[in-house]
Amino acid sequence: MTAPGASHSAYTALEARFRRIGLLGGVQALLDWDTATMMPSGGGEARAEQHAVIATIVHAETCAPDIGDLLARADDKNLGEAERGNLRAMRHCYVHATAVDARLVEEVNRATARCEMAWRDAKPASDFAALKPHLEAVLALVRERAATKAAVLGGSPYQALLDEHNPGLTQTAVRDFFAQIERFLPGLVREVLDTQGPPPANMRVAAPLAAQQRLGADLMRLMGFDFVHGRLDESRHPFMSGTGDDVRITMRTDEGDFVTGMLAVIHETGHALYERGLPARWRWQPGGDAAGSAMHEAQALLWEMQIGRGRPFLTAVAPIASARLGTPLDAARLIAIVQRVEPGMIRVDADECTYPLHVLLRFQLEEALFDGRLAVADLPGAWSDAMQRLIGIRPANHAEGCLQDIHWMLGSFGYFPSYALGVAAAAQMVEAAETEMGDLSGALANGNVSGLLGWLRTNIHAHGSLLSADAILTRATGRSFDATALERHLRRRYL
Repeated sequence: MTAPGASHSAYTALEARFRRIGLLGGVQALLDWDTATMMPSGGGEARAEQHAVIATIVHAETCAPDIGDLLARADDKNLGEAERGNLRAMRHCYVHATAVDARLVEEVNRATARCEMAWRDAKPASDFAALKPHLEAVLALVRERAATKAAVLGGSPYQALLDEHNPGLTQTAVRDFFAQIERFLPGLVREVLDTQGPPPANMRVAAPLAAQQRLGADLMRLMGFDFVHGRLDESRHPFMSGTGDDVRITMRTDEGDFVTGMLAVIHETGHALYERGLPARWRWQPGGDAAGSAMHEAQALLWEMQIGRGRPFLTAVAPIASARLGTPLDAARLIAIVQRVEPGMIRVDADECTYPLHVLLRFQLEEALFDGRLAVADLPGAWSDAMQRLIGIRPANHAEGCLQDIHWMLGSFGYFPSYALGVAAAAQMVEAAETEMGDLSGALANGNVSGLLGWLRTNIHAHGSLLSADAILTRATGRSFDATALERHLRRRYL
């Protein structure tokens, strides 16, 4: 048995070591942001080498022999609740890091950096053949990583990838969740399509790109974003990067349709608000990170779907958008555009009702890629068939098919289920917030989000990953990840 003093001394040493690891992770995040926004096209090969070196250093720091010794000596019983949560998160990092060797870490990071560069050219050209060898290389390496981790963690290789993104999430739990989605959502979509009225005369509202960027910043401020600690830029695929004191987001604009960029910036600002709201005491510690990818996506999708597509918030946004874009735009038209349900090819542009089906498609294809039923060469055809089966349409080209998302190019297999779990959790959170605070509609219609943001800060953000995602969600809403609140929300809004 470890003496209390020695145990706490070991834990204190671990905090110092993981702070350094966390800071190095911040360097990686900055490299990622620069790659997507500022790096010249000729810098790709050098950037791949930089990524590989930084990843190798982080891996070596996390796998250092004395880290394992310190973790063994740090006794949970001698720590407070928050410290125990941080120690649990440290152990999760350590187990995943030590399951793979430095050679594989370096190869994965080099291959994914090259694949991302190839994707940036292949996507606009709809050139799957150009991307195929790069994606095959990434998949082979991630399969190796997943198999190595599965041997340590137990379960399937794909489950090991799920655990990377959402600690404790099992493949069985994800399958059960999607079975719940499949029980009600396809029928609900058909019912909405049969009963909704005709679309607005013009579903697309053109606006200059510079005006859209300024509107994006307006919306970020409306949502409570702090530009002293963040910024907004443009990229081909919208994303958020950075750390609590330096949170950077990008938006994707389309001169022919400002709504795409508007919803993207609302989504990414949701991510950014979560990062800014994570507990400052635990910054640079594993316990100060988000409670998994599903919880992170829940924050973004809460703002994009639950709030950003709702009548009250759009009532506040319409005059701001009209003034900023120089285009007459009343709230009724904006609501009709944003709440239109129409099967489409692109996940990030999907309506609320069909969105989870896009995620289900990716989950099913990922499972097939990792259990050997699907090869990269057959991915375009499998994607097209799954789109027809789940959503009723087929992509006309690879850009609107299997090349549309960046995740697989980055080796982020096992991430996609986080989006569907996040949509469901977002519905649970808004339902719980309204139960506690009363109807939010009046405040949102006046552009006042402070009550909702405060509820999220207290009930979700402040916990970081000092508690598990399941524990945080259960404390806040009374249930773990569950689709029943999502079904209630969709029926209430669309039927």
